[in-house]
Amino acid sequence: MPKQGKKFLAAAKQVEHRPYNLNDAVPLVQKIKFAKFDETVELHLRLGVDPKHADQMVRGTVVLPNGLGKSKKVLVIASGDKLKEAEAAGADYVGGEDMVAKIQGEGWTDFDAVIATPDMMRSVGKLGKVLGPRGLMPNPKTGTVTQDVANAVKEVKAGKVEFRVDKTGVIHVPVGKVNFETPKLIENASSLIQAVIKAKPAAAKGKYVKSVTICSTMGPGVHLDVTAFNAKQL
Repeated sequence: MPKQGKKFLAAAKQVEHRPYNLNDAVPLVQKIKFAKFDETVELHLRLGVDPKHADQMVRGTVVLPNGLGKSKKVLVIASGDKLKEAEAAGADYVGGEDMVAKIQGEGWTDFDAVIATPDMMRSVGKLGKVLGPRGLMPNPKTGTVTQDVANAVKEVKAGKVEFRVDKTGVIHVPVGKVNFETPKLIENASSLIQAVIKAKPAAAKGKYVKSVTICSTMGPGVHLDVTAFNAKQL
């Protein structure tokens, strides 16, 4: 186990061993941050689901009301008039088979999100080994395979994030930067939690939200009180 640094230990001492409500946890995370760079604030949710079963998979998207603090580079793979629509909406890169060839041949991945039209998915499917491990493969369930490329681009640029439970039953999602105004971070985190709760599969039984931790990139985790999350749909 790696040795923890003095700054981390000093920050951890300021976190009490009790669950916090979101309004208290966010300013605490901001207060105890110690890295010199602008850290990302992350939420980690452990759910009472078994991802091995398809009917217990938790996956979705949410547009964070205050964005993520950085603009994502968006690639749109389409054809015809959809290319012009994507450009007008602010896509950073647009193309068709040429983009597929560039990714396949050069291993090019200088983008943060990929949006494709349905007619291009036969070609985009060839990129599974490159895009899949990076979480960049377009999918209708997350709105990244669509005819409405303009709206999809605008949502990603506005701060749309995808969440998906991993094989251990945990969701890891960024909700902003540590230098955000506190109310904006709280609003982003609340929106993400609400989206995960709404995505609860019907097959999930028992306690759905087992634990929620919020932290900055380098800082210690602050545990949230999950009582309200399980008591009602926020």
